[in-house]
This record gives sequence, structure tokens and C-alpha cells, in this order.
Amino acid sequence: MDKGIYCLVFKNPGCTVRVGALGEIPFEPGWHCYVGSALGSGGLKRLERHISLSALRDKRPKWHVDYLHTSSCFSLAYAVSAVTDERLECPLARELSDGGVPKFGCSDCTCTSHLFYRKRDPGKEILAAFRHLGLSPTTKTIMNPGVQDSI
Repeated sequence: MDKGIYCLVFKNPGCTVRVGALGEIPFEPGWHCYVGSALGSGGLKRLERHISLSALRDKRPKWHVDYLHTSSCFSLAYAVSAVTDERLECPLARELSDGGVPKFGCSDCTCTSHLFYRKRDPGKEILAAFRHLGLSPTTKTIMNPGVQDSI
């Protein structure tokens, strides 16, 4: 299986979600993009776990992003990924660093966040960030009700 990095893009109407040890986090209405790594043994197959978790919503959260998957307020709209053996999730997070949710998804690195807020669909910005890092991104649309793909 190919290894790489990915960005999950969620849409939400605005809500507050309890995220493990981070506690209650208020989320503005709009779009949130989460940057993750798929360099482990399963590689980019990790995206399938994220997609199934968002579809089922009844699993117990393990990671910060799992709390978004299991919240009824968040809809996973699409995922952007790229094949790479390099640890580029932190450089990608820096490319998207405006509007970061403090300490979200970055307990194993020195980044300030791996979850970023945008008022509008960030698809074009995300694709540009991947390309700026020399990657060839692909997009996978998730069929969740009420979310339109606009990339």
C-alpha cells in the first residue's frame, strides 16, 4: 500500500464538541481541514478508516479527529491525499496554518495545530499547498448529505 499524507475536509453548521483532553471546543460554521500522516504500515488505507468512521458515527473516538467524525455536526465532505515517503504533514500544516484550532491533532509534533478553519470551501487552497510541496494530490469525494463538492 502506498504511503503518504492527507487532508480531511469537514463542513459544519457551527457547534461545540468535546474533544478528549482538549475539552469543549467551539467551532465556527464553515469548513475545517485536518492534516494527517499515512506513513504507517497501512499507508493511505488509513483514509478508508476515516471515511468509515464518519459514515458509522458510533465508534469510540481514539484520536482528536475522531471526535469530528463521530459528531453529528460535522460532515466529511472530501479528502485530498498524495503519495510520499517523506514526513510532509507538518510542512503541509504550516502551509495551511491560518485559522488553526490550538493543539488539535498535533500532540506528537511541535506544530500549533493540524486542524484549520475556513469560512469557505478550502479545496483550491489545499490543492495548491500540496503542489507547493512538490506533491501530486488526488481528491476523493465523500457522499455525505448536504455537502457539495466544489473543487
